[in-house]
Amino acid sequence: MQRKRYYYLIKLQYLGYRLHGWQRQPNLKTVEGLIKKTMKFVLPDRQTKILGSSRTDAMVSANEAAFELFLYDEPLEDFPAFMSLFNKNLPQDILATSIREVDNLFNIIQNPKLKEYLYLFSFGEKNHPFCAPLMATIQDDLDIDLMKTGAKLFEGAHNFKNYCVAPSENTVFERIIIKSEITENQVYTANFFPKTSYVFRVQGAGFLRNQIRLMMGALIQLGKGELELTDIEKSLQPENTQVINYIAPASGLILNRIEFE
Repeated sequence: MQRKRYYYLIKLQYLGYRLHGWQRQPNLKTVEGLIKKTMKFVLPDRQTKILGSSRTDAMVSANEAAFELFLYDEPLEDFPAFMSLFNKNLPQDILATSIREVDNLFNIIQNPKLKEYLYLFSFGEKNHPFCAPLMATIQDDLDIDLMKTGAKLFEGAHNFKNYCVAPSENTVFERIIIKSEITENQVYTANFFPKTSYVFRVQGAGFLRNQIRLMMGALIQLGKGELELTDIEKSLQPENTQVINYIAPASGLILNRIEFE
């Protein structure tokens, strides 16, 4: 007899600075590993499985991430009680924010229609150490206006093979970027942040491994005068063999928002 299975979409926030990314790894603290450990404690003797929507890298944070909980035999009866107990036992740098039931047709990998990432950065003087978990400090002069122009070049449908680390033979490099822009940061503030900081905002349905950090790395090189706008244009052509190899620091990257079909 086939066991009854129940499906739940849970959204969460986490500070990635001490964590080794989403995916569970032996002997390392990861978001997935800590969630699984907590789930075993709050749902003892229950068979569960979780599947994340995004495999963020080590030190990358999330304002809104999501995972699907598969629960066998019996459903969750009291969502508020479950969320209260779940959050009480999660570490302080992980917070579950919402839960809703979905059906067996929901696919957390295929259903996201939009993901928004933010990359926080400043340049010039070194920042207060408290900034380190959330903001990259580029200790060189940057041409921000040129970087703003460069960021717009990523918008639309392009081949991002030069913006992917360790692709497989089945990797699809053609991706559509809905929005790519650099603006002054008014999203996240703190009294220890520098007077002026910036945010690189990228929106799309899905991204390649290290894609946004490589995009940010190219923009930093552009701002430092190491690349030109034509270099970025050429890097998006399928036949181009240029290697974009500067990966911006992970701690400036935040998965800011995720929307589902």
